[in-house]
Amino acid sequence: MRNAATMSRQMLLWMGVLFVQAAPAQGLSGLPDAVTGYDPREVRLLPPFCPYTQDFRAHIPGGGNRDEIDKWKSVLGPTYEHMHHYCWGLMKMNRAVLFIRGEKELKVSYLVDSNKEFDYVIDRAPIDFILLPEIVTKKAENLVRLGRGPAAIVEFSRAIDMKPDYWPPYAHMSDYYRQAGDKAKAREVLEQGLSRAPDSDPLKRRLAELATGNSQRSKE
Repeated sequence: MRNAATMSRQMLLWMGVLFVQAAPAQGLSGLPDAVTGYDPREVRLLPPFCPYTQDFRAHIPGGGNRDEIDKWKSVLGPTYEHMHHYCWGLMKMNRAVLFIRGEKELKVSYLVDSNKEFDYVIDRAPIDFILLPEIVTKKAENLVRLGRGPAAIVEFSRAIDMKPDYWPPYAHMSDYYRQAGDKAKAREVLEQGLSRAPDSDPLKRRLAELATGNSQRSKE
């Protein structure tokens, strides 16, 4: 069994933005009405610990593997008992972003519900929980999608305060400012991020795009 330090590195590698290909569909054609239908197409987009969390483990083949459950408990600590809500939140976010074409009200509904799931974990996690910066960043991404930019900036900044060398909140905050037409602020955020995470290729690419005037947003 891999030790907790190794698994922690695995989680840090996963922490970021997951980009996948999804076939265009109207509404949720072909998917269960609720994410608790645990469609394999949705489950495979999730972090590796999700199948072993509460509720998931009772519905997903192999989810009751005691070694895997104990392994993830050792890595994520007591907050692991709440992480099925984060996994549900990711599924709802993915439905809004990847699986729904059109139907704005349905997208909005899933994004709002996604953030409720994220908040469930945020409200119960200690400040030093390893995945808290990621969860807060995901919440902020949804706020941007919901047109709540100022609230998103607060959450991106909160994630940065929790883990200053975690690059995704800088990247997404910069994207927000860039799309709003404030390239100076976008550059400032990227430079701040690179001062703390100097090896971050996603931040370097965004900064290069700003310098060259490339209008295509980075995809990670």
